Amino acid sequence: MKKRYEDGNVPDSSLLLRSAVAREIRDSRKTSRLTQQELADLSGTQKSNISRLESGTYNPTLDFLSKVASSMGRRVSINIVRGDQ
Repeated sequence: MKKRYEDGNVPDSSLLLRSAVAREIRDSRKTSRLTQQELADLSGTQKSNISRLESGTYNPTLDFLSKVASSMGRRVSINIVRGDQ
């Protein structure tokens, strides 16, 4: 597997973002009363991808995030906040 970072360490800011996305996806799935397998089927992916997404170990593309969110009747949105706030 190709490493995205030279030293293999993911920056803390990226880990925090992945954790936040993971939490949002997991909470949305549970609110929608879907299992990981059901969400995977609706999204056209494998259960292992949903599991990795929810654990924060998967670095999804925006297209994949959008597809997963759409499968739950949701959409992806972002807030860009200055780092000094």
